[in-house]
Amino acid sequence: MTKNRALITGITGQDGSYLAELLLEKGYEVYGLVRRLSTPNYGRIRHLVDKIHLVDGDLHDQTSMILALQDIRPTEIYNLAAQSFVATSWTQPVLTGDTAALGVTRMLDAIRTVDPSIRFYQASSSEMFGKVVETPQRETTPFYPRSPYAVAKVYGHWITVNYRESFGLHATSGILFNHESERRGLEFVTRKVTHGAAKIKLGLAHELRMGNLDSKRDWGYAPDYVRAMWLMLQQDTPDDFVVATGRTQSVETLIETAFNCVDLDWKNYVMQDSRFMRPAEVDLLLGDASKAKRILDWEPQITFPEMIQRMVENDLRLLKEQHQL
Repeated sequence: MTKNRALITGITGQDGSYLAELLLEKGYEVYGLVRRLSTPNYGRIRHLVDKIHLVDGDLHDQTSMILALQDIRPTEIYNLAAQSFVATSWTQPVLTGDTAALGVTRMLDAIRTVDPSIRFYQASSSEMFGKVVETPQRETTPFYPRSPYAVAKVYGHWITVNYRESFGLHATSGILFNHESERRGLEFVTRKVTHGAAKIKLGLAHELRMGNLDSKRDWGYAPDYVRAMWLMLQQDTPDDFVVATGRTQSVETLIETAFNCVDLDWKNYVMQDSRFMRPAEVDLLLGDASKAKRILDWEPQITFPEMIQRMVENDLRLLKEQHQL
């Protein structure tokens, strides 16, 4: 029996690495589309490099995608690549749009050209809801994006719907709310906080500067969320699904939880800094994943406090190794 073959864009990122692990467990041949860099960034997949196949390609170059699809002949494609840091999208708006919007179009058109039977997953984002018009947010909630990143994601989402309806592609969008893990980049607020708390506990720092402490997010655990991605592409009918915990936490609660993990009072160490305020803030995101529960039989397994505990413990370990403590 022929193995399923999956192509993951963004395989070197947090979600890509966890998804690769999941698909390998399920017996897939796993391919990753990676840009040619002078210094490859394979840190998150270092333990997988002898089990997966890395293929040169770039979402900015449609020819490279067509050639990759012709060579690999995947049964499933998971499009996770993007400039995904919201703050950077304000300073690199064109690059963000070229990857997160036009890059999706190039991939969908490559599928239509090479093999329309390929099943396609698009990583949509809760940031698309932005200045929310209803709470909680579900699949039918109108979008009101508040950053170049979110605007690009709205384009990527709707072009996926358009190709599904226009050309009959099995193209699905997962509208994932914030999901974090030990593999999250240091620039993201959750990891910034857990890493900062660990540094202060070890005496490597004395303060943590933050932006808006009142923003609220629906935070889940990344390995739970990549399981939802896979479940979406196993459905007979493509559709769009919100993936969320249904619970919201403020940035202040995130900070308090992380500092409690190291037995410190966060108020003695955290300072607000206007440099970390967004030009247009997203105040509250809260997802309704009842459709995913009903159709995919998906529910999150790891709670918010458990996730933060894991992240803090991991950062303590990494910092001790790095500084030989």
